[in-house]
Amino acid sequence: MTEQVAVIGEALVDVVEGGETHPGGSPMNIAVGLARLGHPTTLHARIGADAHGDLVRAHLDEAGVALGPDTLVPGSTSTAIARVDADGKASYEFDIDWDIPVPDVSGARLVHTGSIGALREPGATAVRAALSAAAPGTLLTLDPNIRPDVIGARDEVLRRVADLAGLCQVVKLSDEDAAWLAPEATLEQVLSDLAAHGARFVVVTRGAEGCLALVDGAWFARPARPVVVADTIGAGDAFMSGLLHALLHDGTDRLLAAGEPLGDDAVLAALEAALTSAALTVARAGANPPTSAELDEALRASRE
Repeated sequence: MTEQVAVIGEALVDVVEGGETHPGGSPMNIAVGLARLGHPTTLHARIGADAHGDLVRAHLDEAGVALGPDTLVPGSTSTAIARVDADGKASYEFDIDWDIPVPDVSGARLVHTGSIGALREPGATAVRAALSAAAPGTLLTLDPNIRPDVIGARDEVLRRVADLAGLCQVVKLSDEDAAWLAPEATLEQVLSDLAAHGARFVVVTRGAEGCLALVDGAWFARPARPVVVADTIGAGDAFMSGLLHALLHDGTDRLLAAGEPLGDDAVLAALEAALTSAALTVARAGANPPTSAELDEALRASRE
């Protein structure tokens, strides 16, 4: 079967203080989220031959995510030590090895990348080459998910984000990402700058305040779903997988990739799916995105 979605980026293990371990990494979480939502997905990553790698592979197998041909490598799997504060907010300390060959994404309808995988060398150059080689009509998407300690010099990261925004039709970032990219700018200014580089659908998540999007020059703001937060691990990733699911589900991805206009209803439906996916994830521990049945049920309930 031709793959529908290709995701390029890090797969790692979150080691939570206290000893718990969970598969993680923003691109891997998004791959799992999309697979759970019913999209055939291949992850192009770097997974080592160790116990952490076994944990990651089992997690991907359970979700139905296929692995790119160069993903399994000798050596160790990358890790992130996760610390969760009293409000459920996570911070991370990384041990990352990101050196990959250029993935072949020629059969994909959608190619997603982001986070450390899109920004840390030497693998970032391979990621950029894969996006550049994608077939015309392929939707390209980015979530920078900034990790300042492991992605290199600030000026180079800013240049790379701008370059990728020029390649990708969809860019999603958090308000924390926006503050790092442009500390003195408003969210509106950050989104406008990314759109000026070429991205058509740019959206920033604002935690409990919902999201703000700029799509082909039009602004959209949506509130967050009411939810009791267990923790925020994987919240932004679940937002992104929910967003991409909605774009794929109704064919909006084809319009975005082809440069054709989008209707407001399609944009709002994508944002609602993204916010609902995130709300379902923060209500339970760890990066645990919803299945298609869970998301559909929650969306139906919100309309009643």
